[in-house]
Order: sequence, then C-alpha cells, then structure tokens
Amino acid sequence: MHYASTRGHAASQSFSEILLGGLAPDGGLYLPASYPQVTAAELNAWRQLSYAELAFEVLRKFATDIPEADLRAMTAKTYTAEVYRNAREGEDAAQITPLRVLQEDGSGRKLILQALSNGPTLAFKDMAMQLLGNLFEYALEKNQAELNIFGATSGDTGSAAEYAMRGKRGIRVFMLSPHQKMSAFQTAQMFSLQDPNIFNIAVEGVFDDCQDLVKAVSNDLAFKQQQRIGTVNSINWARVVAQVVYYFRGYLSATTSNEQQVSFTVPSGNFGNICAGHIARMMGLPIAQLVVATNENDVLDEFFRTGIYRVRASAETWHTTSPSMDISKASNFERFIYDLLDGDAARVKHLFAQVESKGGFDLSGAPGSDGDEFSKVAQFGFVSGKSVHADRIQTIRQVREQYGLTVDTHTADGIKVAREHWQPGVPMIVLETALPAKFNETIREALGEDAQRPAGFEQIEALPQRFIVMQPQVEAMKAYIAEHTGL
Repeated sequence: MHYASTRGHAASQSFSEILLGGLAPDGGLYLPASYPQVTAAELNAWRQLSYAELAFEVLRKFATDIPEADLRAMTAKTYTAEVYRNAREGEDAAQITPLRVLQEDGSGRKLILQALSNGPTLAFKDMAMQLLGNLFEYALEKNQAELNIFGATSGDTGSAAEYAMRGKRGIRVFMLSPHQKMSAFQTAQMFSLQDPNIFNIAVEGVFDDCQDLVKAVSNDLAFKQQQRIGTVNSINWARVVAQVVYYFRGYLSATTSNEQQVSFTVPSGNFGNICAGHIARMMGLPIAQLVVATNENDVLDEFFRTGIYRVRASAETWHTTSPSMDISKASNFERFIYDLLDGDAARVKHLFAQVESKGGFDLSGAPGSDGDEFSKVAQFGFVSGKSVHADRIQTIRQVREQYGLTVDTHTADGIKVAREHWQPGVPMIVLETALPAKFNETIREALGEDAQRPAGFEQIEALPQRFIVMQPQVEAMKAYIAEHTGL
C-alpha cells in the first residue's frame, strides 16, 4: 500500500513514512493510491471478532509495511477494557464501542447511539489517539528517533493526544488551543497535566487561528525537518484509519447480514471523523447515508446543501456550546474533494489555492462557479443538517425524558440532525462525541443538575494548571518550539 498527495506533487510514500507527519510536502493530504476492498466473506468473518482483532484486520490493509505480529500486538495493547474503562451503567466495557438502541418506531425506523467516549479523556478522539501513541512509540524506538508533535485543538483532540503521549519516550507535545474558548472541563484536562514533555499554548483567537499556525509551521519544510515536527491532528492519516475501525464495528453490531445497510450521523467540524466513514464506505462497507451534523458554524452543511464551500473569517466563527465543532475551515475536507473530483490532483490544488486567496470555491454548476460536481455528492451518500443552541438544549432534555440518558452537546447536535434523515429499514447510528461531564455548564442549563462524572474526574477544575498564552504569530511560535526542543 502506497500513499500519494491530494495535490499530486509529493513522492509516493509507505504507511510508516507518513505515520509521523501530517501535510505532504506539497501542502496536500495523503490518501492511498486506491482504497482496499472488503469482501462479503471478510465481513462475515469479522462479525465475531473482538474490537482489537477487528482493528488489526482493518489496519493491516493500510499498514502493509508493519510486520503483522507487531501490528497485532499494538492493537491488542490499545483496545482493552482497562483503557476504555469509563462505560456507562449497563454498557459492556469489553465491547469498547457498545451500541444502545434509543428508539424504534412503527415505521421501521431505528435510532442507535454508538458509545465512543469510554477512553481516558471521555471523548471519541481516544479511539484513534491511544493507538497513535503506541504506533508513534513503536516507530521512534525502531529508528532511535525523537518526535515533536505540534497540533491544534478546539477541545478534545488536545487532551486525547496529551494523555496518549504523556511519558512516551522521545516524544514532546506542543498543543495549541483557543484561549478561553473551551469548556472548563476540557481546559482543565489539558492544562492540569504536569508532565515535562507536554506544552500547552493558549492562542489569542479562535481554533482556525491555531490550525493556521500548525499548517504554516508544517509548510516550512526546513524547520519541520530540523525540529522533527509531526502532527496528531485529523490530517494525520494513521489517525483517520484508526477511526475507520469503529464504523465497521458499528455496522457489524447493528446488522445480521451483509445485505443490510446502516446510516451514520456524525457531529462534524473538521471533517476528520466523518471522513473515516467515507473511507469505510469506499472500502465497501454497506453504508446508505453519511449525515454531517454541524453547529452554528455550518460551513460543511452549506456545502452539502448548495455545493458552495465558503470558509468563515475569524470574526464570523461562533463560540458555541458545542465548542469542539467551532471550526470554519475543515482541514480534512480536501480528501473528500479529491475523491469527488476522481483524483484530479491539479484541480484539487487549484480549488484549495482559491480557499486561501478567495475564501472558498463553488461546485454548484451555476454560471461563474468552479464546476458542476455537486450533483455527484449524492453518489457518496452525504447529506447534512444544522443544530443551534436552542436545538441542543431541547434535544438534551428530550433524550433524558424519552430514553433516560444524558448526552453531551455535540452528540445532541447529532441526534437532532439524525432524526431529520432516518429512514425505514435502515438503522441510523449516531456517533457519540464525548461524555456529558465535559460540558457541564450546558448540561446544567438544560437539566438543572450536574452531569455525572466518572471516578477520578470529580475535582479536575481545581487542579493547578500549567500553560502559556501567545499571540497567533508564526515566527514567535517557531521560536518557542525551538527553545523547548533544544534542536
């Protein structure tokens, strides 16, 4: 299996060669030369596997240059009930991502929640990040190398990365987050870490300012090489592939035969999580619809309704009660556009140059637009919807009243949009984003009480915090990284 850039000018690479990095040297994102296909016989055989065994079977199709015994050992080490120990009452932690049927009605519609937030930081990001930590440590030890991870977070990626990488030999983490724009719990999870290899940097601005800094540093190839910069953001291919696994697990758990289809609704801001669903579908998983659920920052919903991709300026990016989706430039979206354009790398490069120069592009086919590919979107199963603060408050209340369950704000956005698209005879699986304790301020507003906290998180906001505040300035950021790596 070899990988090429969506912009066409980077040399073909192996899985291990792109494992520690993010952007390709030409500024594009890596994709496999072709998607591996899954047969009906494989799907049948996979139905009985544990999550760790299923992860091995999926990953071996992509990481063909890692010895299978090593890969199997890493998935077995990662996906254990001890690591994913925060299962709710009634859930089986050994399943790692258990399903809960929320509703079935007389028309044959079924609404299902897939629990993805039982890991150490109570968010779905742990599903990939825990594996990434083990993959990174494996690769670095093999090559006697070091890695400085430089990433950005709108809330959950940062803590998941830091918990996965803390104490890992040869790894430092420099994590950017928008200053005072995460929940108190999210902030405390990151800033309370005292490990010497963890550096938290609060950036004056919004998440997109953080993301732009990561891309600017990554595009300075000399600095990137000198400082041994890698990334754990969703542009990292290994992280996306690790997320593909739970789409297979969700499908296999919700069906009894390969003739059945399911749909997935995914709360999405950066397009990484649902991009993994797109890849699973391209591999042959029987997915009817991939439903993109956005919050007030609806750049993705606008595209899937109109064909217009219009990045918002910082002043137009709303600070919402589902802050992990407060994103106006979806960094993984380029991978889907590459597939939508049948792998036309030159066209992809042109369109994303327009994102930088004009703030977006238009594939609606209207006079003066960039093309007419929007009509092809339906072939990939994508539809979308939007949820705002009043919707998520109402949905949190309804879910508690109807199902006796408390969900976080992002998952509430997903449930609201899922109900707009579920179809008779096709189970609709909503991917859980986080446990509600991470967004207690809004849970209290919706329900008048605090969200239940897993053991060990009771007083996390009271812990001492270690971070610095910086302006969104590229050269100052590079100087800070160089100062603390000593390279």
